[in-house]
Amino acid sequence: MKFDSREWLELVEKDFESAWLRSGDILTERSLNERYPLYQYDYGQEHPVFKTIQELRKAYLSLGFKEVINPIIVEDIHVKKQFGKEALAVLDRCFYLATLPKPNVGISAEKVRDIEKILGRKLEKDEIEELRMVFHSYKKGKIDGDDLSFEIAKALKIDDAKAVKIIELFPEFKELKPIPTSLTLRSHMTTGWFITLSNVADKMPLPIKLFSIDRCFRREQGESAVRLYSYFSASCVLVDEDVSVEDGKAIATALLRHFGFEKFKFRLDEKRSKYYIPGTQTEVFAFHPKLVGSNTKYKDGWVEIATFGIYSPTALCHYGIDYPVLNLGLGVERLAMILYGYTDVRKMVYMQDVVLSDLDIAKAIRIKEVPQTSVGFKVANAVIRTAEKHANEKSPCEFLAFEGELYGKDFRVYVFEVEENTKLCGPAYANEIVVYKNSVYGIPRNEKFKEYFENGIPTGIRYIDSFAYYIGKKVEEMVARGEGGVLRVRVVESPSDVNVTIQENVIRYIASKGGKIDIRGPMFVNVKVEL
Repeated sequence: MKFDSREWLELVEKDFESAWLRSGDILTERSLNERYPLYQYDYGQEHPVFKTIQELRKAYLSLGFKEVINPIIVEDIHVKKQFGKEALAVLDRCFYLATLPKPNVGISAEKVRDIEKILGRKLEKDEIEELRMVFHSYKKGKIDGDDLSFEIAKALKIDDAKAVKIIELFPEFKELKPIPTSLTLRSHMTTGWFITLSNVADKMPLPIKLFSIDRCFRREQGESAVRLYSYFSASCVLVDEDVSVEDGKAIATALLRHFGFEKFKFRLDEKRSKYYIPGTQTEVFAFHPKLVGSNTKYKDGWVEIATFGIYSPTALCHYGIDYPVLNLGLGVERLAMILYGYTDVRKMVYMQDVVLSDLDIAKAIRIKEVPQTSVGFKVANAVIRTAEKHANEKSPCEFLAFEGELYGKDFRVYVFEVEENTKLCGPAYANEIVVYKNSVYGIPRNEKFKEYFENGIPTGIRYIDSFAYYIGKKVEEMVARGEGGVLRVRVVESPSDVNVTIQENVIRYIASKGGKIDIRGPMFVNVKVEL
């Protein structure tokens, strides 16, 4: 909600009661917040991946696991140790890191003349030597690349812009090409577990229970609906004198029950990674009722969520780990897609598909114009009360709604209807704006629309409410000009007819989802202002 403290202080000086006013085109006075509690609070929204991570952290911690951070950047020798003959196939999926070499920059007499043209003066011998020392320090790694222009500027007592032009004189910088290293981005959390356990497995009391939820990187052929270059792995290890497949089943069951899963299946994984003991690599399937009948390959309700196995003693011995180690891991994104109903991981992770709840849409609905004085609010509330009390009075009729003084002028406000054989207010005057299934409706609270109010999001804004606040604002303006007049609304055909606005972005969202905005109806309310 917008709030300008300077405007608020000015209002306090003018009228103490108006201190409750807020600036902007939103609901403003304290009584409005009481009438429309929807606008009192505005909470942020978690990303489904990080919300799932947080729940996984809670689950692991509740099971007695200690959280750790495993190395992300690792030498490729670790992949070779862990995967043996399969290492080359695994490394083919890894991202290797490369670095830019430090060029050996020489300053020839020609380059000195070019620099002098940029500076507009001759270079002194000591300045040339200072410049050589800067380039030498850069070559030796004593100066970082992002500090090079600053150091040149300091050595020659010039501004950074000229220093950058000097750097552009040397083709050595433009022709730099990355040189690959033996460092890789971790493609499996297992790579990090072997390194971590090599440091702690012989020092911590058994059983050792550790977990880590962090990024892994895999060089896929391309990103797709089910694969990304970077993903989160939620992985744990259990180190003890004796571990078994049954321990893996118990951990998987306890972990996934935290997310409401109750039925599980376990079967041997046909992939058989070399770092697991043969016959221990197991896939974990869980039943989720939301998947039953879905347009996915999991329409029977069963989905693979996790994998576990016991590390091979051959791989463990390379790291001096003497105890058996059970490892379980799952992809966070896959679990989040199941929990939140996504079928394309790109749309979930990168927010390519905006999903608004009915509450999100309701928050974008505002009363457009509101009074700026406490008297204006009193007028609005008086019009509302008069309409509620006399709505069904037969016409012609007229009722005094408010009598008072503003800006030193006395005035009266009437609600009236001159046409015969009708009523003071049309049948839609009390229609309320409610959001239901990505659509916005202006409807009466009756049995016909009970479902809309019970399962949708009522805004609490009735046609008469928003129109009355418009009346309050216009009365202020009319009294200030010293003139009376008539204000009316007949047949409502759009939100603006009853002083309601909906954010343009949300209107486009509603249209994109096939929803509609149906704020219509015969309101027929007339208001007269007399000075």
